Amino acid sequence: MTLPMKSIFGPLLVLPICTFTVAGAEPVASMEIPAKTRVVQDAGGYNSWPMLQAIGDRLVCVYSRGTGHNIGEDVRAAYARTSNDGGRTWTSETVVADTPGYGEVPVGKGLDADGAMLLWVRRVGKDWQQNLYRTTDGVRFTLIATPRLAVRPMQITDVFAVPTAGLMSLWFAGDYGDKPTNSWGTVTSKDNGATWTQTVIESGLPKAQWPTEPAAVWLGDGRILAIARTETGPAQWQLVSTDYGKTWKRTQTNISDVLCSTPSLVLDSKTGLLNNYYYHRGKGLLRRRVVDPRSIFDQSSRWPASEVVATGSDVTFDAGNVNATAIGGTHYLSFYSGKGADTSVLALSMPAPKK
Repeated sequence: MTLPMKSIFGPLLVLPICTFTVAGAEPVASMEIPAKTRVVQDAGGYNSWPMLQAIGDRLVCVYSRGTGHNIGEDVRAAYARTSNDGGRTWTSETVVADTPGYGEVPVGKGLDADGAMLLWVRRVGKDWQQNLYRTTDGVRFTLIATPRLAVRPMQITDVFAVPTAGLMSLWFAGDYGDKPTNSWGTVTSKDNGATWTQTVIESGLPKAQWPTEPAAVWLGDGRILAIARTETGPAQWQLVSTDYGKTWKRTQTNISDVLCSTPSLVLDSKTGLLNNYYYHRGKGLLRRRVVDPRSIFDQSSRWPASEVVATGSDVTFDAGNVNATAIGGTHYLSFYSGKGADTSVLALSMPAPKK
């Protein structure tokens, strides 16, 4: 079921309402005391959809604020705050993008070849744009690219580096309707983000087969692993490539404690462990699954049980969208939580799991 958004695009621009049930009980790992969350932004409004990235020892949290769960409203803009003490305190808000006549939302982040932060911002108004910004300090953001793409993405997601390919992001396109018009693929850049080449991996997909909001990691030896959200259930998707992102295989995982749960992945270089963070909407639980990626790369139904690492509101769409980054042996997470037009961006930190 979908709920039309208030937008100049009318019924084609929709807010997905996920309605699915999961058969069987989902195993849950032993729970520690949920981590303490700290407020990044709680000024009046619908503060939502944060992106969190480490630049050296500095955390940069970019988020969007409007009046409700609406990507195209003119009052919606993108803002940033930074933290130099591991998320305990945050600087004053700065504006990333606020274009008259457009709603702007951060949709993907990462680092370029020089260690600067890259940020994809979706701009929706009289037209759609995917704009790429660059920052070295999390305060001043410079627009470096607005790629012209044959297939208009709903979102371009996190940036990561792939040998031989350059910088890469995954994207997905569609209108959340029931017609088989959905697609997904990659965009790559060989000039550090200045220009991008789009590749379609799958098209003509029904919503039930559509992987959305994917997060990906480079594993080495040509291998990439991505986890994507499902819009209808029953479980998250796993996308894998063994040839540097030229071709992909899509399978369903056993990660079924989800409801439109956007994943965020952290691969620990020291332990080799892959961490899949996602917010279980409707339950108010921020979950994590930790795995050796070699054990599930070709067997996507073997993900271990989840553990709860934080809690938030259990309102279906007014909480969610965790985004993760790491500094040394510590993981940092951001998500949003609240109700109606009163939501906050929250952050927390936790030690990386040991091997």
